[in-house]
Amino acid sequence: MHIAFLTSEYPHKRVTHAAGIATSIKNLVVALSEKGVKASVFVYAQKEDAVFNEDKVKIHLIKKRSYKFMGWFWHRKYIEKYLNSYIVSESIDAVEAPDWTGITAFMRFKVPLIIRFHGSDAYFCKLDKRKQKFKNFLFEKWALKNASAYIAPTAFAGIETQKIFGLNKKKIKTIHYGLQLKDFKNETPLIYNRTTIIYIGTIIRKKGVLELAEIFNKVIESNPEAQLILIGNDSPDLKTGISSTYTLVKSLFSNEAKKNVNYLGKIPYSEVKNHIKNAHLCVFPSFAETLGMVTIESMALQKPVVNTSIGWAQELIDNGVNGFLVHPTDIDFYAQRILELLNDESMSGKVGIAAREKVEALFDIDKIADINIGYYKSIIE
Repeated sequence: MHIAFLTSEYPHKRVTHAAGIATSIKNLVVALSEKGVKASVFVYAQKEDAVFNEDKVKIHLIKKRSYKFMGWFWHRKYIEKYLNSYIVSESIDAVEAPDWTGITAFMRFKVPLIIRFHGSDAYFCKLDKRKQKFKNFLFEKWALKNASAYIAPTAFAGIETQKIFGLNKKKIKTIHYGLQLKDFKNETPLIYNRTTIIYIGTIIRKKGVLELAEIFNKVIESNPEAQLILIGNDSPDLKTGISSTYTLVKSLFSNEAKKNVNYLGKIPYSEVKNHIKNAHLCVFPSFAETLGMVTIESMALQKPVVNTSIGWAQELIDNGVNGFLVHPTDIDFYAQRILELLNDESMSGKVGIAAREKVEALFDIDKIADINIGYYKSIIE
C-alpha cells in the first residue's frame, strides 16, 4: 500500500512552516513506513521544487507559483496535475489531505481522497466565535464533499465538522494523533524547576493567551515565586488588527507578574522537550483545537497539565486523575488548579505518572498506525 499526504507543513529544515499538524503527520508517516506501508509527503506553497528521502519517506516540495488571474484555482490545478502524475508513476493508492482552506477543492485525483480534520477555518471560526469569509467556507465545503472518507482526531472535532458542513456521519472515523513514545521519555521526572509554568503554542487569541495573562496575575498574588515561560510564534490579532498578539498579552500582566514572565518566541523543536521536562507543569487554556499535540507530548513527559475543559480536551484528560480541565474564562478556578499543583509536589508527581499512562493507552503511534492502515484498506478496497 502507498499513501500520499498533501500538506502545507512538515517538520524539516527545508520546509517553510511546521506546527502541530506537521508533527502529527510525521509521526504517522514514519510509523507507517516502519510497518511496510509506503508513504510520500507532498508539501505545497514552498520556496523551491525538490524531491528527497528522509526516514524512509519520500518528500516532495512544491514551489509556490504566481498567477495573474484566479491564482487560487490555478494553484490547485497545478498541485492536482503534479500529484496525479506520481499517483500513476508510483502506484499511489490513496491521498490524504487536510480540511484547512479546502486545498483539494477543484482537484480530482485518480485514487480515493481522505480528508483528516486537522481543523478547518470554519471549525475554528465557530469555536472562536468569529465570522468566516464566505469564499473560505465554500472552498472547504467543496473539498469535503468531494472526499471519499474522513478522519477526525477527536470525536468532538468530527461531530462539530459534520454539523458545520452537513457531512455523512458514516464516512467519519475517529483516529487520534499519536506519539513515538520512545522519543518522549523523562528519565528524571523528579528533577525540574519548582514553580515554573510553561505554555507552548502560537501566541494568538484563540489559544487563550489573553486569559492566561489574567490567570498568571492571580497565581502571582498567592505565589510570588511562580515563573511563566511562553514558547511559540507571535501572530497578528484579528480582532484589534495589531501586528503582535503578545503586545496585548504583555499589557495585561500586572507589574509583579511581568517580572516573572519570559517569552522565548519560536525555538527549535528539539529544545521544546527540554523546556517541558524542566517545567513544574504545563498550561493550555485554548478555545479552539482539534486535539492539541503539545498536550499529549507534555503528558508523555510526565507533566501535570491544566487544560481547557472544552470538548476535545475531555477525550485527552480525565479531570483530576491525569490532569485538570478548566474553562479558560474561569480565571480564579484556573489559577487555583495551578496553585494546587505548585504547592503539592506529591500530587504533581502522581498526576504526571497517570498522564504518561493515559498517553501509552490512547496515543501510542504504533497502535494508531495499525488503526489507520485498517481504515485506509477499507477505503481502497
